[in-house]
Amino acid sequence: MMVKALSKLTMALLETAEDMRDAGLMGEEGYRKITIRHLGPDAPPTATPITPEEIRSVRERAHLSQAALARYLNLTTGYVSQLERGTKQAKGPALALLNVIRRKGIEALL
Repeated sequence: MMVKALSKLTMALLETAEDMRDAGLMGEEGYRKITIRHLGPDAPPTATPITPEEIRSVRERAHLSQAALARYLNLTTGYVSQLERGTKQAKGPALALLNVIRRKGIEALL
């Protein structure tokens, strides 16, 4: 994938945003949104990978069946099963939501 070169203005804005984050004037979440938009694949990762065992643990802690978790995540039951078996890896929005559930519990989605 070809990434467009950043302009001098964009580089200056990113540097300012980094300084603001370091000074505590901007939160990490806001900073990541800026860098992801402009840096593409070079941006810091936004979601921590999650293992099949962690997915099952998250689901069981929430007292959910695979079908119920799939419904909350807008996925198929088969896909949740594949994630728990390790035949597929969560990516994109599914990974982000699983990380939210892992950190804050299923209540964060309700």
